[in-house]
Amino acid sequence: MRQAGRYLPEYKATRARAGSFLALAKTPELACEVTMQPLERYPLLDAAILFSDILTIPDAMGLGLYFAEGEGPRFERRIEHEADLSALAIPDMETELGYVMDAVRLIRKTLHDRVPLIGFSGSPWTLACYMVEGGGSDDFRRVKTLMYKRPDLMLELLRRNATAVAAYLNAQIQAGAQAVMIFDTWGGVLADGLFQKFSLASMRWVHEALQRERLEAGVPTAVPSIVFTKGGGLWLEEIASMGCDALGVDWTVNLGAARARVGHRVALQGNLDPMALMADAPQVQAHALRVLESFGIPQQGVGHVFNLGHGISQFTDPEMVTALLEAVRDYSTKQRSGSTRT
Repeated sequence: MRQAGRYLPEYKATRARAGSFLALAKTPELACEVTMQPLERYPLLDAAILFSDILTIPDAMGLGLYFAEGEGPRFERRIEHEADLSALAIPDMETELGYVMDAVRLIRKTLHDRVPLIGFSGSPWTLACYMVEGGGSDDFRRVKTLMYKRPDLMLELLRRNATAVAAYLNAQIQAGAQAVMIFDTWGGVLADGLFQKFSLASMRWVHEALQRERLEAGVPTAVPSIVFTKGGGLWLEEIASMGCDALGVDWTVNLGAARARVGHRVALQGNLDPMALMADAPQVQAHALRVLESFGIPQQGVGHVFNLGHGISQFTDPEMVTALLEAVRDYSTKQRSGSTRT
């Protein structure tokens, strides 16, 4: 299990010291600091995830990312016409996005191989949503209008995004990331058929270009890939077919049913509802056990990474994370020893 730490008081203190979210994300020393904070507080975490933002790529492509108070991420410019698309440049990963790679290198050095480091990117479709909308959206009106009216233009945008995402993830791997994850946060807003044409196809383009191993101490070592489509429970088989090593699932998916469908092909990651952490400790632990029981006992070639079914809320009580981790550790140990019911 791994989680980012934006709900932690120590993260909030570092964020205040940075002065802004972008300054925090673009300062490798601070990005390393907040990446390490959850591990320092929760020794039971078994992986770290790079602290960054999924919108670093379109920012480096020239759209001008900024954060409006109370509104979240916004872009100074958005994609509306062919001319806007033509102006997009694939960024150089060690110059325009060098601060991310410097953070990866620093985090690996700081970790001393204590746990693996996961790099990540938004999916081409999810990035396109922000790039066309100009920020977050409730109805995705602009991006869906472009998709329906000009599917050719949308596919060209997705191809450019896929090229950038693949280069970005490969640069993270070269800098030291030991696994990579693609967050398809908005894939689930698409209709069946359109998900396959736009989101899934563009993730395949990324995956086909991914570096699948790196040298660790001179030894070729596999770099696992994880794909998470929020709202993607309908398409698990199709997502798994792209060749990823693990599939993230959100809290709406029955984990036992997902195992029966694709567990022989990929490991599963998830899928506790993040809002369950708003309950009291006994309830948090009961919900964690329900997730573990739903998956059942892991077997050779059939794996499960316990995680939340989406991002953790900034309003989460850190003590509830402690209760969750202890429950997962204790029950998982019993599962593997055969001393629990399944």
